Amino acid sequence: MLVRLIALAVCAILLAQIPFIAALGLSALPLASLLGLLYGAATTHNTQSAATTLNFCQQKLLRLGIILFGFNLSFQQIAAIGWRTVLLDAIVIIFVLSVGIYLGVKLLRLPKEIATLTAIGSAVCGAAAIMAAEPVVRAKEQDVAVAVGTVVVFGTLAMFIYPVIYRFTAMEPSLFGIYIGSTVHEVAQAVAAGQSISGEAMQFAVVAKLIRVMLLAPVIIALSALLFRTPAGASTQTRIAIPWFVLGFIAAAAINSLITLPEFVLEALKWSSQLALTLAMTALGVKTRWSDIRKAGAKPIALSLILFIVLLAGGFGLNAWMLEATI
Repeated sequence: MLVRLIALAVCAILLAQIPFIAALGLSALPLASLLGLLYGAATTHNTQSAATTLNFCQQKLLRLGIILFGFNLSFQQIAAIGWRTVLLDAIVIIFVLSVGIYLGVKLLRLPKEIATLTAIGSAVCGAAAIMAAEPVVRAKEQDVAVAVGTVVVFGTLAMFIYPVIYRFTAMEPSLFGIYIGSTVHEVAQAVAAGQSISGEAMQFAVVAKLIRVMLLAPVIIALSALLFRTPAGASTQTRIAIPWFVLGFIAAAAINSLITLPEFVLEALKWSSQLALTLAMTALGVKTRWSDIRKAGAKPIALSLILFIVLLAGGFGLNAWMLEATI
């Protein structure tokens, strides 16, 4: 089973390098989930050995991938782009996460787990954020698959919309790049959308997006403390399920900020993170069933659509106000 998962993960990584697919902003993670889903639907994997391998990839490798992903970030990147962008990203995350959970649970009557996963995927960094939140949220596998699917759909749609919006604004490419980075779902989509405008827009989009990724750590910890405390036995007390892998993520970013690592080491860490996360997404796809996704109905899609509009419209207004852009 492990050899098959690795083969599917490598295929997803290679597919993400194809220019047409890359232009859509589709990263290896959602592609791996899709390939895993197709493979799982066409085969049976009900042996104990297969289950152990899938669980190892989905849990242990996921946490390892998140930790290693921290080496993509540095505190110097934050300093270079300015404190207002950090504050902007924080406001976007808090607002989208709050709106998503409230509307999902109160208005659409979705389970708190699906509403939270969909909201964090929209607010922070797409599929990677959903996978990082899954151990804390303790959602069902089909809930994770539904959240990833809906976020990917609207994140991909955004790639075609940002260049159109740019034509009707008077924003500088750098400021529009920050708008992209503070509102688009995935890192790959930030690259694709920024590149379609200019090199300058892409650079600012990526940095603003990576700051949002860095804020994933405090977001996960806050979710654990505020919404998903673990019952302590039969008592009325609750305890916080501390996501230790998120602390590893912060430590990796700190190391990358304080020590100049050789380029080949950074590349090796980057690809190791990519492979680990892609294997985790592949395992998730294999364990998911189409019937489980169909049961979720239209409500998760409606929630993702609402958050998509909030990010595009509300994010544009917030960027224009905070960054003093001329519209």
